[in-house]
Amino acid sequence: MTTTNPATSALSRRTFLGLSAAAAALPLAACNVSGTGSGGGDGTGGAISFWDMPWGPPEYNETGKRLVEEYEPDGGLPGARYQTIQWSNFYQTFSSAIASDTGPAVSSGAGFQAFQFAEQGAIAYADDLLDKLRQNGLDDFLPGTVESLQTPDGLVAVPWHVDLRPLWYNSALLDQAGAEVPSDWDSLLEAGRTLKRHGLVGFEMGAGAGNTTGSHILVGLMINNGGGLFDEEGNPDCLIDRNIEAVEFVLQLVREGIVGRGAVNFTTDNNNERWASRTVAMGFSTPNLKIEASSVGDDLVVASPLTGPHGDHGAVMFVNNLMMYTNTPSQEASEAFLTYYLDAMAAYWEEGTLGVIPARRSIAEDPSYSSSENRRRLVNEWQPIAKTYAARGTQSFAGLAAVDGGQTLQQFTQRVLQGDTKARDALAVLQQGLEEAVA
Repeated sequence: MTTTNPATSALSRRTFLGLSAAAAALPLAACNVSGTGSGGGDGTGGAISFWDMPWGPPEYNETGKRLVEEYEPDGGLPGARYQTIQWSNFYQTFSSAIASDTGPAVSSGAGFQAFQFAEQGAIAYADDLLDKLRQNGLDDFLPGTVESLQTPDGLVAVPWHVDLRPLWYNSALLDQAGAEVPSDWDSLLEAGRTLKRHGLVGFEMGAGAGNTTGSHILVGLMINNGGGLFDEEGNPDCLIDRNIEAVEFVLQLVREGIVGRGAVNFTTDNNNERWASRTVAMGFSTPNLKIEASSVGDDLVVASPLTGPHGDHGAVMFVNNLMMYTNTPSQEASEAFLTYYLDAMAAYWEEGTLGVIPARRSIAEDPSYSSSENRRRLVNEWQPIAKTYAARGTQSFAGLAAVDGGQTLQQFTQRVLQGDTKARDALAVLQQGLEEAVA
């Protein structure tokens, strides 16, 4: 579902939720998964099984394997074994293993995966673990991350890293064109017009095959304007004035040529190549943009968040998480391992195998991550105002997997980028699609 290089843009893995959306309605098949044993163990004497995804280059999983091997539990609890699970067909891998009692005790995975498996009774809620963490002084998760994983039945997982869509700009190109760094929508429009006059793109977007960044940008602007896809109770409710205003703004950017021509067909790789070739001067992208467009170097800068037309501040975020399963040799062992791992995972940022935002403030503020102004701005300015797809509410839910991974948002974005629609009409179609997706 993505054309992004897995070695450089780990967070795009969340877009594989399309697989889970498509597979969610399928019956769970019973089959064994190579490398696992029964009861959430490894089949070799009771050690719990930890399944992890390729969140970065090969060095990422090598680090993960080492961290698990270094785990030395107290009190006679079992150790842990590491298993890499590929993103290809990952949902089928998890669901089949869970159905046959050969799944993991603990895992990472797609952003809304825990909500789906919780509805099937397969998730061990993390409320007791969170209480223990707080008692031990580990209560430094970034704002809104724990809340986003809360359900009426309990906490489905614990956060470990965050994906955002901040506004980036090429400082050299803005200086060359005499454009000011925008602080609100009006100044963004003005800067875009200035950049266009100099043959530069002032608002990069894309909605080609596998590229969901354009959808994220549109939802992020809705949130920035006090809107969102759902109401406070989690019901689809996107046909509201604030959302209409946000879509009208993007339509204006498209029609004035501030958005790059052909954006409707741009893949993620196309967007990154355009940033790298200095065609693009400004636009929303992932926290990893400097890695994706490394040839641009220090000219790429994260701007401060924009103020919306009515004084609102907001952005879209995706909270990736670590989940526990009811099928485990010991719930105490699962919680003990995850307590260890939440500390040990700092090694990913210390060793440079992850460039994304740690969900723990203590790691995010450590020099191994916070050595650049861009990263400090992501943590201190962007993340605190960010909300998930559940905005205007706070709690996520299983239906968001179908929304995020389905075609409704993608088709909506393509319609907007073609520029031949009215905002209200496009949102009316989106509303219908959301209602069908979460029904």
